[in-house]
Amino acid sequence: MAEEKASAANGELDKSAIASPKIRGVDLLRDPLLNKGMAFSLKERQLLGLHGLLPPNILTQQEQVYVIMQNFYRWDNDLDRYIYLSSLMDRNEKLFYRVVIENVELMMPVIYTPTVGQACLKYGLVFRKPRGLYITIHDKGHVFDVLSNWPIDDVKAIVVTDGERILGLGDLGAYGMGIPVGKLSLYTALAGLQPRQCLPITLDVGTNNETLLKDPMYIGLQQKRTKGQEYDDFIDEFMNAVVKRYGRDVLVQFEDFGNHNAFRFLEKYRNDYCTFNDDIQGTAAVAVAGLLASRKLTESRLADHIFLFQGAGEASIGIAKLILLAMKEEGISEEEGLKKIFMVDSRGLIVKNRPSGGITEQKAIFAKEYKAMDKLEDVVREIKPSVLIGAAAVQGAFTEQIIKDMAEFNKQPIIFALSNPTSKAECTAEQAYKFTQGRCIFASGSPFRPVTLDGKTFHPGQGNNAYIFPGLGLAAILCDIRHITENVFLESSKALASQVTKEDLEEGRLYPPLSKIREVSTKVAVHLAEYAYLHGCALRYPEPDDKDKFIRTYQYKTEYETFVPPFYDWPGHKVKL
Repeated sequence: MAEEKASAANGELDKSAIASPKIRGVDLLRDPLLNKGMAFSLKERQLLGLHGLLPPNILTQQEQVYVIMQNFYRWDNDLDRYIYLSSLMDRNEKLFYRVVIENVELMMPVIYTPTVGQACLKYGLVFRKPRGLYITIHDKGHVFDVLSNWPIDDVKAIVVTDGERILGLGDLGAYGMGIPVGKLSLYTALAGLQPRQCLPITLDVGTNNETLLKDPMYIGLQQKRTKGQEYDDFIDEFMNAVVKRYGRDVLVQFEDFGNHNAFRFLEKYRNDYCTFNDDIQGTAAVAVAGLLASRKLTESRLADHIFLFQGAGEASIGIAKLILLAMKEEGISEEEGLKKIFMVDSRGLIVKNRPSGGITEQKAIFAKEYKAMDKLEDVVREIKPSVLIGAAAVQGAFTEQIIKDMAEFNKQPIIFALSNPTSKAECTAEQAYKFTQGRCIFASGSPFRPVTLDGKTFHPGQGNNAYIFPGLGLAAILCDIRHITENVFLESSKALASQVTKEDLEEGRLYPPLSKIREVSTKVAVHLAEYAYLHGCALRYPEPDDKDKFIRTYQYKTEYETFVPPFYDWPGHKVKL
């Protein structure tokens, strides 16, 4: 650090990282992509019109990280920390990402789940500076014009939401923008996607949240949600406008759409656009990765298990379908695989001709010729599952009795409480370990602290989609994968599961520690790149010989560039530097 500081103070140049900003002075300090704060060297300050605009001391970037962390710890709640980090991103992007990358286990729960849920609930209050685009239903017919207002021309990744089903919190309308912003920050921090190539978008078609409709401070359209053909035409126009503006290879990630729209849009667009739905497919991939990793403990195949889902929405159906695909690779037919998967929704066990009805097309393939049962506890006792998965945001759905029953039926019951945020989790890690005498294989969607039971400490695995979508998106963008198939997601599951070590499993982890997640994402991307070229679904040519090097060379670097303009205007002269 001393050498870095001395070099900065003396204004010495790193010849490999010299850039020439087109702006100077106060405008340079106001640009988060270029601003280095007090890390500008003396020579930079003099040549770029910054001298006197900053305190005279010069700090290295590492010293700036220390200052940020001291301020981070001053706050006594994570929402304030979220706001503080958001303001850092708004003024110094490289410093923000260096802080996150160096402290990823500490930062992940703050910049994403569960804190992002609190931030979305209060987004009107925490909103400071716009990041991304708000396109409303009133812009219908002019969506391309709105997209053209975004100043970056080479956008490669878009995360879009209409705010109808934010996490487990429901319809938050325009407040849902926190999700695309958070997701794309993880693309950069965890996989190295260039932040300037990321674009968060909220499609504001109104909200059915009565609290927001009555709130004069609500930042979105204060009208009921637009539905039907007008809504579908709006989404069609958006997808066409995105391709017209950024090309056929731009990645569009759908996030937190309502169940009734999420499945429709996935099937509608997946073959014509580079797109996926993270709630359906990303959740499925990370859950299946946990199940694949658990095989090292249970020494069994997926086909040897009976799966019971609490919930039959986007996440549950996505996981179930990917399990079917994985079992098919084990030699099990889809018909046989379906016999091993049961689902319980708000009306009870999904069976054919059940009295309460309510079986949608997506749920229908999982309906059984079985007696109707309303309560999850009864279903657990009846079918005796070995794997229990919760993804319906029903807090406490896995009761003490249910967990104890799972332990009675199985030597090592697998319990996944995947709902977000933490307040919606089906059970806590402590409950799962306590009621199974420490025998369960547990994973959750939100982070839980380590649990010590009878002298043994368990580190609960967090089945966070962030293990999947950043690496998958990086591979799709760099290799030009236009159609992201279910096999691509299964391959990402395998790549993630392969990185779970024996030591991780002994600690109770089904996923690698979050501290290693950037390297994990990179290896997922490399694996998918190899798969894509092997199976002819990568369109970028020539094919890189060293895919690992190819991907790592592209990844975003947090080190500051050295800024020196090519010419310095002296009165009456132009001196070349």
